Amino acid sequence: MQQQSHRANLWCIRGVCAALLLLASVLLSGIAASAAPVCDVRAYGAKGDGTTKDTRAIQSAIDACAGTGGIVRLSSGTFLTGPLVLKSRITLEVQAGATLLGSQDRHDYPPTEELREPAVQPLISASHASHITLRGGGVIDGAGQPWWADVYSHRHMPDFTPALRPRLILFDHCSHIRIENITAQNSPSWQIVLYYTSNVLIRNGKILAPARSPNTDGIDPFSAHHVRIEHMTIDVGDDNVAIKSGQPGSPGPDDPSTDITIHDCTFLHGHGLSIGSEIAGGVQNVRAAHVTFTGTTNGVRIKSGRDRGGDIGHFQFSHLNMTNVVTPIVVTDYYGEARNAPAQQPVTRLTPRMHDIRIEHLSATGARQAGLVAGLSESPITGLTLKDVNIRAQRGMTVRYATIRAHRLQITADDGKPITLLEAAQIQPK
Repeated sequence: MQQQSHRANLWCIRGVCAALLLLASVLLSGIAASAAPVCDVRAYGAKGDGTTKDTRAIQSAIDACAGTGGIVRLSSGTFLTGPLVLKSRITLEVQAGATLLGSQDRHDYPPTEELREPAVQPLISASHASHITLRGGGVIDGAGQPWWADVYSHRHMPDFTPALRPRLILFDHCSHIRIENITAQNSPSWQIVLYYTSNVLIRNGKILAPARSPNTDGIDPFSAHHVRIEHMTIDVGDDNVAIKSGQPGSPGPDDPSTDITIHDCTFLHGHGLSIGSEIAGGVQNVRAAHVTFTGTTNGVRIKSGRDRGGDIGHFQFSHLNMTNVVTPIVVTDYYGEARNAPAQQPVTRLTPRMHDIRIEHLSATGARQAGLVAGLSESPITGLTLKDVNIRAQRGMTVRYATIRAHRLQITADDGKPITLLEAAQIQPK
């Protein structure tokens, strides 16, 4: 009996110790969380009135919090600003009810170089930094209307060249980046750019721009690695997502983009889920699942050209639902090519080599053309699998210089053949 009592007391002591350890752990984590400094931009002189430029105050708060794991906080107001530079180990928190608004004064955006070409400084950027978070439930607005108007007023002139326009958010050679619960909108150009950046999570937010806003891509991983995009609504004027890796005519070397995952997203206006066209470094290991497309120009769009290709493959797209998408499937090696280009050209470092692409469980209604698959005579598309694909369109799918393995492929065309096989094209049962 004494032995049982001793065991019971020992068990009780152990239980108390375990509870105390758990309580201590919770208290310590709370202390650690509260120990992270908060740099409220108003304490550094920001007005948040939508008319005063708060650039210097916000940048001072960023510099004060840099390297500490601290939080730069914007709350309740409209903070007008020119370009801001983020640093390592920092959180930029734009709370619900707050807007970080880009200045429309072009003098605020100094010339720089990005992506190996002339540019102007983005609204928000970081270079060679790590462990940066953007969050808070608020809005980052690039106020891009004047730049868009400029493009449209000059684009039909014979000497038109696209204006240098600031991108909204650019991470250049960064790592461990997190963007969550933020609305990014109205960038003068691309909205979120991940250039030579790795270990990125973008989730639970929105990326918005009018349907007629030029080059307002939603998210552009460019020679990026280990990127996950989930629970995002993207409604823009260009590619909803565009995975890139090297400029046209690039002399190299160019890193590929690798290991990109897109899950449970909604794409509205835009040019679809794109790989390319600038992929001189190649792209490998892209997975997209449970994506809804409504009113986009394209669904899955893999695009390259003889002056901008590389090793392009090992992609898996599944459980895609498309409504009123103009062309649900586009896989082409002719992007940007002149109509009078020779039918066959020598294979070079920049010749696209598309292979091992799997599209399954795709349903599309209201399409104008079911699909376009066009490889090169010197580099046909291989290993393209269409499984459980059901498309209803006005016109069918056209295939050239490609081999498709099909299993339960159903294309219903209102006008003409469901599938037209042109030069060196074949469909094989899976």
